[in-house]
Amino acid sequence: MSCIAATLETLETGAGLYGRLMAHAAGLANDDLFAKMLVSQATGVGALPPGLGLDPAAFSELLSRHFPDSGPLGLTGGDGLDAARAPERDDLVGLMLEGRAGVDASETWMAAIVAAACMAGDHLWQDLGLWSRQDLSRLMTANFPHLAAKNDRDMKWKKFLYRQICDREGIPVCPAPSCQACADYAKCFNTDH
Repeated sequence: MSCIAATLETLETGAGLYGRLMAHAAGLANDDLFAKMLVSQATGVGALPPGLGLDPAAFSELLSRHFPDSGPLGLTGGDGLDAARAPERDDLVGLMLEGRAGVDASETWMAAIVAAACMAGDHLWQDLGLWSRQDLSRLMTANFPHLAAKNDRDMKWKKFLYRQICDREGIPVCPAPSCQACADYAKCFNTDH
């Protein structure tokens, strides 16, 4: 199969899965965002571990709550996260939950998923498997509005989250841990002089 044919097949699979998920969506906050992440994971896009970084029980509950009667998706839970980075993830989850909207229970899952994606090396929206940076801004504003309001300079979200953690700890210079590997490092950290 040619590279173009494989890409087209992946796009068709993704579009079909997205349509199926949204046809069975419960009409809850985050349905669209979770559907996009699930489609990306199913088609090999993004950097989230299996189950979007949630344990099997939480992942199953997310699917049942947001996409009831969608049938089997061929995706499984099992966080697959590096245990050595658990304190860092816990700090990120705690930060997000302090600023959560309090509108929907899925905000807790979303905080864990975003924290899992922060462990990867690309822009956060790409690591999450979202389809645009605007999706990520919508995710942050809807789920964590008090935190999102602090990002009044439109800083890249991963850098912003880590900056918030570092500010709490009194650390003056704080790149996200995977920033050095990113193609946009110079642009984000103003080093292209």
